[in-house]
Amino acid sequence: MEYKLHNGSGGLCCKGCSRQDKKLNTYDWLADIPGNAEESDMVEVQFKNTRKGYFRNSNKIKLEKGDVVAVEAAPGHDIGVVTLTGRLVPLQMKKANFKADAEIKRVYRKAKPVDMEKFNEAKAKEHATMIRARQIALNLNLDMKIGDVEYQGDGNKAIFYYIADERVDFRQLIKVLAEAFRVRIEMKQIGARQEAGRIGGIGPCGRELCCATWMTSFVSVSTSAARFQDISLNPQKLAGQCAKLKCCLNYEVDCYVEAQKRLPSREIELETKDGTFYFFKADILSNQVSYSTDKNFPANLVTISGKRAFEVISMNKKGMKPDSLLEEEKKPEPRKPVDLLEQESVTRFDRSRNNK
Repeated sequence: MEYKLHNGSGGLCCKGCSRQDKKLNTYDWLADIPGNAEESDMVEVQFKNTRKGYFRNSNKIKLEKGDVVAVEAAPGHDIGVVTLTGRLVPLQMKKANFKADAEIKRVYRKAKPVDMEKFNEAKAKEHATMIRARQIALNLNLDMKIGDVEYQGDGNKAIFYYIADERVDFRQLIKVLAEAFRVRIEMKQIGARQEAGRIGGIGPCGRELCCATWMTSFVSVSTSAARFQDISLNPQKLAGQCAKLKCCLNYEVDCYVEAQKRLPSREIELETKDGTFYFFKADILSNQVSYSTDKNFPANLVTISGKRAFEVISMNKKGMKPDSLLEEEKKPEPRKPVDLLEQESVTRFDRSRNNK
């Protein structure tokens, strides 16, 4: 029986099941093209959560997305699921900044029942190992948080993912962990956003976290992105599940910066015969600005377009004041009476008679 990974939990289910690991899922839009798999011998393989690797199918095994394979590891072998084959794999490697001179490991075979037994035994120990490792780190007075543990498919190695604000000397910790769990230990430091991506979750928008579904690189997010979009600087609303500023604050900031150029400065006061108007708020994308007659409180609010605001500013610079902020309504020109009978000939529908 063939298997595939199950929904990011680290377990396995039959290949015929509809569920699959959705974290950093890759859509192969060339899958239906004949001969696509033979275009490249490179294969993208995904392991627990967001960890991926690229391997060479040197044995020419017929692989497709969803196949569970045993791949080369150091030491032993690891178990993962094929997420991409064919000509798109080199493009993904370039996107992931995979070094051309890096050593490329091999795909050994499709996973066998014996491999699955070892795999399931190793995965069953991950949670208990993480809890015990946290207690060991606490006993050693290490300022770090172990967020996840991932066992290699053959159970000979374990990766401990941790978060730390400062550099941590975990040499003693590795010795204690190796003695406690009898496996080879690898410590890998990750950021808060990477941890949120590995754990997964639902954002306030109702969709899966971007860092768990498609985002592979993280850029810095500042509060200026929220200011450009007129978003309230409330830390509870601006922070994501990683307790950092939401990455989505950067998605539309360029659009808002461009739209902001079509609005006047908020420091400029508008002078009219009705009085002085002060900026109150702006609807950036709809190019609407609201002004108040009071500098500190909303009073007699008037909403005008950015174009009209620039017109008033231009008039003020010339020493002129409009009657009001609102544009003067242009009176429509009176229509002339139209005689329908004079528009067309009365005999236009009559058939022409031929002279006999």
